[in-house]
Amino acid sequence: MATVSPLPPPVQHANTSSSPMLQPCLEQLDEQHKQQLQTQEAAVVQIDNDPKQSHLNPCPTQGFIDKSISTLYRVSFNQNGSCFAIGTDCGISVYSCDPYCEMFRRYFDNGGGIGIVEMLFRSNILVFVGNGDNPQYHRNKVVIWDDHQNRCIGELRFRSAVRGVRLRRDCIVVILEQKIFIYNFADLKLVHQIETISNPKGLCEISQTAVSPVLVCPGLQNGQVRVDHFTSKRTKFIFAHDSRIASFALSHEGNVLATASIKGTLIRIFSTQDGTLLQEVRRGADRAEIHSVSFDPTAQWLAVSSDKGTVHVFRLKVNLGNQDKTRTTPNFRGTLAAASSPLSFIKGVLPKYFSSEWSVAQFRFPGDSEFIVSFGHEKNTLLILGLDGSFIRCKFDPSSGKEMTQMEIHNFLKSEKAS
Repeated sequence: MATVSPLPPPVQHANTSSSPMLQPCLEQLDEQHKQQLQTQEAAVVQIDNDPKQSHLNPCPTQGFIDKSISTLYRVSFNQNGSCFAIGTDCGISVYSCDPYCEMFRRYFDNGGGIGIVEMLFRSNILVFVGNGDNPQYHRNKVVIWDDHQNRCIGELRFRSAVRGVRLRRDCIVVILEQKIFIYNFADLKLVHQIETISNPKGLCEISQTAVSPVLVCPGLQNGQVRVDHFTSKRTKFIFAHDSRIASFALSHEGNVLATASIKGTLIRIFSTQDGTLLQEVRRGADRAEIHSVSFDPTAQWLAVSSDKGTVHVFRLKVNLGNQDKTRTTPNFRGTLAAASSPLSFIKGVLPKYFSSEWSVAQFRFPGDSEFIVSFGHEKNTLLILGLDGSFIRCKFDPSSGKEMTQMEIHNFLKSEKAS
């Protein structure tokens, strides 16, 4: 069993014992599989002066090993947007978002490319999947790393490459090309598996704050998403788009889902309880590749980034009512407010484009890299993270409808190379 000790600031963690979702429904692992999950040592070069203490603090300015990053494989926010992690051809680094600073990095002494790195909130628990010409781990292996103990505490092996990993305090979700596996975090027992359509991007989301876990993944057809409510053992299929799903996001409570197709013009918002379409917003008229979709913690705002070099923020008009009530009311149904377009009075006369709901704020990021987004802890702030090494914090004014104001910008790749 993995023990979790938090990074500063201290975070109160929920009990990691089995939730209703995680009651074993499949046969237990055999002894041979259990032995494979025993802890094993990993060759890691410490880069802080006192590995027992300073790995929990912002990185010192001296003592780094002499390595230069040439390839950045992955950037990812943790579950609440308080930190982000990067996977490179040298290892991994973890940064605090507010204030922005490098917390620690781990470089592997044999090169060691990491293509997927996910954090469990602000804890010392991370998961790695290898990548690159010299991967630290096989692409079909998920390594669970305890940075407090500075070692691997478990691993999961698969017959094909891992496309993505999602973490919750009580479970690990592993996404393959056409299958998703859910494991109990406490003992790594397999508790559920799901078949999907081809899913090379590893699309999958699981609610974080809801007592009853909700998982969303691609269905078995193009344009279809599958919603699993594990406590009630209900599965709902939603035909969200005519074309293939490109990206989606799940609200923190798990009651609202936002989806985008490969066309990238419209984003649709659904109730996960009954699949009702609650709202539809328009990113633009031209086809675009959606890189990221993100809800703010209250499900009042939705941010969308695309290969057009822009981030849009939309006002959600879904009436969620009392947040505490939605946790216990099984018949929750959102309501849709009236459209906000100034041309909505001619709806049904001219094409749908003219009556669409548009974003209340936009931001154009520099260059042509891929960017993902998350909302900041300060009101009306957005965090933008790019594969070019950019970390941007900006602020939006929902009443003005104007460009967001950039508050700060950093390049974490330059800072790593300089150190």
